Amino acid sequence: MVRIMKMLTRDERPPGEEPVSDLVPEPEVSRAKRVRVLLAAACSPLLFSYTAVALVLAMVAFAADRSRFSATGALLAAGPGWLASWQVELDLGGHPLGVLPLLPTLVVAWLVARAAARVVRRIGGRTPADAVPVVTVIAGAHALFGVLIALLAGGSPIRVNPLTAFCVPGLLAGLAAVAGVAKVCGLPTAVRDRFDPVAVHGLRAGALGLAAMIACGAAVFTVATALSWSTVDSLFEPGFGTSFGMFVLSVAYLPNAVVAALSFTAGPGFSVGSLTVGMFGYQEGRLPGVPVLAGIPSHHAVWWPALLLLPALAGALVGWKIRTIDEDPMLRMRAVAVAGALVAFGCVVLGTLAGGRLGDGPFDPVSVPVGVASVIAFCWIVIPGGFVAFFAGAHEPPEPPGAPDDEVIAEDIAVEEEADEPEEDEAAEPAEEAEETEAEFDAEFDDEAEAELARELGEDLDETLAETEPETEPEQDVAVTESTEGSGDESAPGGDR
Repeated sequence: MVRIMKMLTRDERPPGEEPVSDLVPEPEVSRAKRVRVLLAAACSPLLFSYTAVALVLAMVAFAADRSRFSATGALLAAGPGWLASWQVELDLGGHPLGVLPLLPTLVVAWLVARAAARVVRRIGGRTPADAVPVVTVIAGAHALFGVLIALLAGGSPIRVNPLTAFCVPGLLAGLAAVAGVAKVCGLPTAVRDRFDPVAVHGLRAGALGLAAMIACGAAVFTVATALSWSTVDSLFEPGFGTSFGMFVLSVAYLPNAVVAALSFTAGPGFSVGSLTVGMFGYQEGRLPGVPVLAGIPSHHAVWWPALLLLPALAGALVGWKIRTIDEDPMLRMRAVAVAGALVAFGCVVLGTLAGGRLGDGPFDPVSVPVGVASVIAFCWIVIPGGFVAFFAGAHEPPEPPGAPDDEVIAEDIAVEEEADEPEEDEAAEPAEEAEETEAEFDAEFDDEAEAELARELGEDLDETLAETEPETEPEQDVAVTESTEGSGDESAPGGDR
């Protein structure tokens, strides 16, 4: 028996090919390794972004004509440049510089997002709680680095507010880190579980609508720049050094120009100093000689309102995205409202970042009317988007005219049944009375029939009655006589006495 059990349980696989369980526990990350990874996450985006800014400034300074290149000067100038890449307002000899390029901001934010995602994967983070230390370390490192640069630049012509240098880089870096770790740590799933599904669909459609609005602005800017290419070419000087610096400056401000074109396409427009460009208004003014602004028209055109079709199409796209989320049209309209609110908020953020102070000269300030732009962007999403979402989505079949609903029919039936019950009781009472009356009538009819029969029989009936009556009377007389005789017998002895 033991031998048989050994044969049945013997493993026939050769050594080295034993089965491996699928439930292999993940190796735990040690505390020391976690600290090293977090420090790397804090320092690596700082070093990369600072080095990139210093390299660009060094290239511009090296290519510029009649300038002496200094590596030390490039490294020192990279500090304020790094703050400018994080949208920290600078003070250049008493003149504020708040119109800062958005392209470097997008680049450094992308670096932070990649670093945060890589660190979360290395420490094995899978939940939103695992992302908290990564985001905190990255945001704190950028905030402290911004304060350090602001303090070191205190004696130079470029001054920075230390509080602004602490808050703005820390906030933007924290948001970029959250965007980087969102997918790895399951933040979208957590948001879907905690928020209303209709609101989640509205946020997705709003992100699509904001991207469509930005695409409309980019298209208008590209076409306007292409039509003004001769002006763009004239703004570049023959020398390579100056042209290279102008090219780098124009590329860095490309996102700012797209946001201004977005505001113009939506309707409110933008302003550069005394120049105001709007869909329904134009005020002339001077323009800085920068190639990125060469596409700004020199006068108003009557065909500009035709461009309003672009934001209307963006709103219709949002409605088309929402049309299938639910069969209830009112829920779809609520999702459209959420999408419009997100687009309006995005326009406020983009308009705030794209504009600002530009010294104290004739081109100050550069601004986008964010309040008006946000309201109009909301309307461009809600009105055409709501129309498409309402009529392009599913609807319940309409009721035929004059036909009540099922609930109304059920209520009417219940009321009729309640009303019929007393009528049945009331109808039962007359039925009983009719039966009693009919019985009395039958009895009277029988009596009358008997009386008529008696009249027809006449004397025969009287004789019969007479014969029957004497038969009963002797019995009564006998009974009386017997009782009398008995009583007389009992009293006779007393009488004799």
